[in-house]
Amino acid sequence: MSGEQSRFRTFSRRAALLAGAQGLAATILGGRLYYLGVIEADRYETLAEDNRISIRLLAPARGEILDRFGARLATNRRDYRVFLIPEQARDMRGTLERLGRVITLDEGDLARIKRQISRQRAFLPVTVAEGLDWRDFARVNVEALRLPGVLPDAGLTRHYPLGPSVSQVVGYVGAPAADDLDGDPLLGLPGFKVGKRGIERAFDDALRGEAGTRQIEVNAYGRPLRELSRDEGKPGDNILLTLDGALQEAIASRLGEESAAVVVMDVVSGDIYAQVSTPSYDPNSFTRGISRENWQALLRDPRKPLLDKSLNGQYPPGSTVKMVVALAALHEGVISSDTTVHCTGEYRLGDNLWHCWKKGGHGRIALVDAIAQSCDVYFYRAAQELGIERLAAWAHRFGLGETYGIEIGGESAGLVPTPGWKLATSGRPWVGGETLNVGIGQGALLATPLQLAVMTARIANGGRQVVPHLVRQVGARPRPAPADWPDLGLARGHLAAIHRGMEKVLEYRGTAHASRLEVDGMRMAGKTGTAQVRRITKAQRDQEVEQSDLPWRERHHAWFVAYAPSNRPRYALSVLIEHGGGGSSAAAPVAHDVMEMVLRRDPARRPVAGSDRVADRGDGSTGGAR
Repeated sequence: MSGEQSRFRTFSRRAALLAGAQGLAATILGGRLYYLGVIEADRYETLAEDNRISIRLLAPARGEILDRFGARLATNRRDYRVFLIPEQARDMRGTLERLGRVITLDEGDLARIKRQISRQRAFLPVTVAEGLDWRDFARVNVEALRLPGVLPDAGLTRHYPLGPSVSQVVGYVGAPAADDLDGDPLLGLPGFKVGKRGIERAFDDALRGEAGTRQIEVNAYGRPLRELSRDEGKPGDNILLTLDGALQEAIASRLGEESAAVVVMDVVSGDIYAQVSTPSYDPNSFTRGISRENWQALLRDPRKPLLDKSLNGQYPPGSTVKMVVALAALHEGVISSDTTVHCTGEYRLGDNLWHCWKKGGHGRIALVDAIAQSCDVYFYRAAQELGIERLAAWAHRFGLGETYGIEIGGESAGLVPTPGWKLATSGRPWVGGETLNVGIGQGALLATPLQLAVMTARIANGGRQVVPHLVRQVGARPRPAPADWPDLGLARGHLAAIHRGMEKVLEYRGTAHASRLEVDGMRMAGKTGTAQVRRITKAQRDQEVEQSDLPWRERHHAWFVAYAPSNRPRYALSVLIEHGGGGSSAAAPVAHDVMEMVLRRDPARRPVAGSDRVADRGDGSTGGAR
């Protein structure tokens, strides 16, 4: 019995120890549960809340681009579109096929959709179609009830009310490309667009705004259940331009399908009222996504609708540069306003002859009439005596060969050739005949329409180095007005001779007398220019071949520069007609019509947007011009 009692006592002790250990474990576990369930309850409730709430970005409304009077050049309007959430679509192929019966989805659309699906997470929406009309959108809404994962949506899209007439300045928006990615999470949102060209690109950060957020309850798989809160974010800044939208549109209409450019600017403030390049493209087609066929058509068009000819087109300026040659020669003492030259129609330098445009010549002619009648021989001589180095220096002072920091960027500088330039680029020395060519705006000398508008403005305003610009205000921040433009130090008498010559261009015997303009007592002064695009042979000169008989690409470029009113200059313009034939026949009539529009609208003296004051930044005077 004693052995059995001993085993019983041992078992009892082990049972007691086990029971005690279990009790201790239960006590510890209970304490831990109490700690987690009571003391730490708030903390873990918060963690659980965080795990079921997803914060998602909302695209802010893009800022508008406005003309100087507040008219919309780029705005936002309601966009009906369709998204697809891949993980919710039970049959992807069938879903897309059924959608294709309701809205148009071509092979390119389907390839894009499949590409986007493969590149992102399955619960993120993929853009199926944008820009639907109300009828198609309503049909999609009906069909979506039977198509899991199809999400009709009404959002905002970019719209350009004036279409092609402002596209080169305003630009357009499109889907972000790899080089657009800057770390902004907005760029990952379906359908989000960024600026691709023009003001849209240059001021994309300001126009973009700040993202909003929405809190969404999601399940354990990240699928949205319901929206808990929403913050719309901060809309982008509006950009107020110097352009007069109505004037811009009217000029584009006047040019039609011509391959041409027009720039109109203020000779006092530098405000650009119009900067037109035709033909152009419709920026709305890029917002929706341009088709491959339409894109290829733009690339193939010989008139280059994708090129902003006003900023990037570089052409010999022809006789429009003769005022700069004259002012340089006057200032350097090479000629006086009374200097005369006998023009026989030819000018000899060494063994070579240079011709005047007028067969038989102008006879004895002084400076004012040499400008009015565009005598080449007069300016051959002035350029030869002046020399290329001094001529080039004065060309730069009037804005040729320069860029001005235009806000949309991409300016071409043109070219003011010098002996150093020629030696560096060709290894050959400069020859005297090249100076003669530069003296009449031919040879290697190149300029843009914007540069010739600036050149004309500096002549018109008394020799102040006004600089052009396109932007008046970004958001609530106005662009600082310049204190004063640097003065070229031109003598009043020299300027008076040039101005009188430009006035006589539009009078009897002037090269553009048929385009004479007078509006309410205000007259225009100007200068014709014709830029050769090929060498004219002696046989063609003798036969006097008509430009209209030549293939389009072989015709001369046509120029006209002008300012008005002639007695108190305020507006300067340049007109280029590519392969137009001649400045007097092709460009001057356009300049007449454009300047008439400008004088009748008089945008410099109308109240600007957001202000009860007129647009004039100065006193409207032009200093030493008169």
